[in-house]
Amino acid sequence: MLRNYIKIAFRHLVKNKGYSVINIGGLAVGMAAAMLIGLWVYDELSFNKYHQNYDRIAQLMQQQTLDGEIVTGNNVPIPLASELKSNFPNDFKHVVLSSWTTRHILSSGTSKFTKAGNFMSAEAAEMLSLEMVYGTWAGLKEPGSVLLSESVANAFFGNADPLNQVIKLDNELNVKVTGVYKDLPYSSEFKEVRFIGPWDLYVASTDWVREAQANSNWSSSSFQIYAQLTEKANVQSVSAKIKDIKARKADQNELRFKPEILLHPMSRWHLYSEWKNGLNVGGRVQFVWLFAVIGLFVLFLACINFMNLSTARSEKRSKEVGIRKAIGSLRGQLIGQFFSESFLIVGIALVISLLLVQVMLPFFNQMADKEMVMLWSNPLFWVGVITFSVVTGLVAGSYPAFYLSSFQPIKTLKGTGARMGLAAALPRKVLVVLQFTVSITLIIGTIVVYRQILHAKSRPIGYNRENLVTIHVNTPDIHNHFNAVLHDLIKAGSATSMTESMGPPTEVRSANVGFDWKGKDPDLEAEFATIGISHDFGKTLGWDFVAGRDFSKTFSTDSAGFILNETAVKFMGLGRPNVAAAIGETVKWEGRSFRILGVVKDMIMESPYEPVRQTIFFIRPRAGDFITIRINPASDTQQALQNIEAVFKQYSPDAPFAYEFVDQEYDFKFESEERISNLAAAFASLAILISCLGLFGLASFMAEQRTKEIGVRKVLGASILNLWSLLSLDFITLVLISCLLSAPIAWFTMNNWLNNYEYHTAVSWWIFIIAGTGVLLITMLTVSYQAIKAAMLNPVKSLKSE
Repeated sequence: MLRNYIKIAFRHLVKNKGYSVINIGGLAVGMAAAMLIGLWVYDELSFNKYHQNYDRIAQLMQQQTLDGEIVTGNNVPIPLASELKSNFPNDFKHVVLSSWTTRHILSSGTSKFTKAGNFMSAEAAEMLSLEMVYGTWAGLKEPGSVLLSESVANAFFGNADPLNQVIKLDNELNVKVTGVYKDLPYSSEFKEVRFIGPWDLYVASTDWVREAQANSNWSSSSFQIYAQLTEKANVQSVSAKIKDIKARKADQNELRFKPEILLHPMSRWHLYSEWKNGLNVGGRVQFVWLFAVIGLFVLFLACINFMNLSTARSEKRSKEVGIRKAIGSLRGQLIGQFFSESFLIVGIALVISLLLVQVMLPFFNQMADKEMVMLWSNPLFWVGVITFSVVTGLVAGSYPAFYLSSFQPIKTLKGTGARMGLAAALPRKVLVVLQFTVSITLIIGTIVVYRQILHAKSRPIGYNRENLVTIHVNTPDIHNHFNAVLHDLIKAGSATSMTESMGPPTEVRSANVGFDWKGKDPDLEAEFATIGISHDFGKTLGWDFVAGRDFSKTFSTDSAGFILNETAVKFMGLGRPNVAAAIGETVKWEGRSFRILGVVKDMIMESPYEPVRQTIFFIRPRAGDFITIRINPASDTQQALQNIEAVFKQYSPDAPFAYEFVDQEYDFKFESEERISNLAAAFASLAILISCLGLFGLASFMAEQRTKEIGVRKVLGASILNLWSLLSLDFITLVLISCLLSAPIAWFTMNNWLNNYEYHTAVSWWIFIIAGTGVLLITMLTVSYQAIKAAMLNPVKSLKSE
């Protein structure tokens, strides 16, 4: 019987090729889209699971009360590590001190690379369960050692054994390769770490770190600590135990910030990374839920199409049903026949969708910034796919199977069985309204996300980022010859100015407390972003002064001067009656007095969606490891960069030359939102495509139902335009209803999303007009084919049976 069902179903598909292509194609596209979204969601949910101890690894976090708000950060003091090891041995299996992931120069012979890496405690390799290619996890216990990723080891030594080979770190430290680990996957928070050096080497080679460790300094929260809990320990209970550990050790000066220590488990790093006033409020998890819902909707829209296209052909299938029933077929057998057709279509669509996913995955990875692969060897994948297909077949085939099998043979053979009036048409219209409600909501959401990006991009950034390049230097060579380098660059016509700073212009890498000024509230504990710079920082970046002047080498006293941004002046209350009143005021910091020399417009150095932090710029003798150069606009950029590289090589021959354009680095701040916008736009387009296929099915059904009515109207003198408008009016009504339903849903959803950003746009009324009008036009184009085709039909053919 089953074989007969499948044979008949296959013949039916071959006989009706156009119908089959649309039906199978719609389902395949919907299933492929849902599968891609499923892979994306799976990748997000499995982040960091590469590490075997994933469910027992946590990062130490610190909460402090600043400006009346609880601020949470992953920067903690060094002595915290020894306290955890000494006092909580039953709770912690490993406690790992770590530097921040930064780029360093690695060299061996003539090979030189700049790679990102960390300095970590010796048990880091075991805690992270690194997959060792050479050596063991114990490699970091040796003094002067280093672990390399497999890609870096291959770049240096090819197929040769890298163990015990000596390489140079930052052109200063000779280190021995004691292990090579497989590159960490893209779905690991440590994916960028290409080498790991021992923590003791970091302490020995870095003065300020050595001083902080030697003095057990609880005030310097400039480090990271990761920990692995024992099997019996619980994150929540251990967090409660260690909550007050810093408060018990810190001095009175630190206690005023009400410090608290807590554990943030690795399972929440990726999806729950956002904190607000001491609470973990979420993060990327909102996008996971969003796209999971979109994936389900896209699949559901494809199923709706199948239903509509199947019922649209009920006029032709009704006689088949009538004959089958007349010769003794039971309703259950008819239901089995229609479900066999449904599962055959779903099966073919599944094969096509798998091929589509395989072909589209590289493009989707590029769009989503992922490295996903098809999970061919994963049993759970196939269980999911089969379940997915069975459910789709049941959902997509249920309505046609039960609807068509319910026809009465007498009526169907007389040609009236499928004409069931409003009762039959209403479910299909409801489904189409649902389709377009979802599609219009997605379109509105995409427009709002895009407008939010444009809104942030149009925000004044406080300096001129054109023709600016930043170079991270890891050796003192350029600093020691700063004036000579600048002279050579200007002489070559490649640059107009150059400066040093603690970080690039697009980041804030330091924040401090302990500032005092006239009129300050004694109970106020304020944190300021603090940027150490050289004299020409403002000239190079193109500062926009509101009052006062820039730092000058002419005045030696400028080393005891500050330049503040507007937010800092307003926060301190020094700009009354105007900003110029702040010039000359004194600010005390760490026992020293500094005079305010100038006030500049706010520079956006962090998120363009958030308020600018109160920021203080000061002269630092060894300003930092970042060189920013203003390329001469009159020169050719590529030639200028070659000249800059030549000059840098002249003074620092052993350092690789790598640069970043400041405008590109700034644009990276929009990357996450732009990816979400692109994904949303892609899925909104698919939703519209699938919905239009459904509309095509409904238009086909209605044209088929009203064939004789159209014939009569044509005989009585109705024009093609009259008939086109008659058939189109129903669909315009459906789209207008969808617009009305989608508007409050989209408004509520997008307003909540925008409220996550301090600096955001508004959901304007015209967005709904554009989305609705666009969908209406697409609807008219989709319907017009069937409407005009029906209107142009010869009435003699449609009325000959009368």
